[in-house]
Amino acid sequence: MKKIILFLFITSTVAAGFGQVDETEQVKPKKSDEIMTLLGSSNAVGGYGGLSMLYTQIDNKDAFVFGARGGAIMGHSFAIGFGGCGFVTDLFFDEALNLDANLAGGYGGLFFEPIILPKFPVHLSIPVLIGAGGIAYNSVDRRWEESWYVEDSEAFFVVEPGAEIELNITRFFRFSIGAYYRHTSNIDLMDNVSKDVLNGFSYGVNFKFGKF
Repeated sequence: MKKIILFLFITSTVAAGFGQVDETEQVKPKKSDEIMTLLGSSNAVGGYGGLSMLYTQIDNKDAFVFGARGGAIMGHSFAIGFGGCGFVTDLFFDEALNLDANLAGGYGGLFFEPIILPKFPVHLSIPVLIGAGGIAYNSVDRRWEESWYVEDSEAFFVVEPGAEIELNITRFFRFSIGAYYRHTSNIDLMDNVSKDVLNGFSYGVNFKFGKF
């Protein structure tokens, strides 16, 4: 297996909090463990569930990835849980089959997510997913009626590290923009599909709901 490409994503975060002070009241100091958000503050802990929408290229073809993950957060700064996603490429013409075809499949497994500076409204998280999945080479025959066929399929192992710039919107909602690198074991599919067909970057957005 080739070396997994890990990348460093460095971002500077600047956060400031403002509070209105009643003329007859003194300002109460914030607790040291209080999480700041863009629309307030929170010291909630627990876990979250999230959805993601990503763009990638598979076999040099545009592909869409839809994912979900959920887990527990420990000490505000480390999440662990399970995640998975499905992917599908645009249709392309296969000259050997004389039919339109595409690649589709999915993968999932255990994820670990260190969260750097989680108390700030803008911060960094580094999710890493380790698991397995499957990919299929599908064709579509439209000569009589639209019929889909699985020409070949293959299972694989996957490791996918990523980096996300995350925004604490409210106490229960976070939004992030992320980049990820997907690395799989060799895939033995059709003759016209390379063994590293799934290796590559993906980019997209995440919506997370829960107690952070």
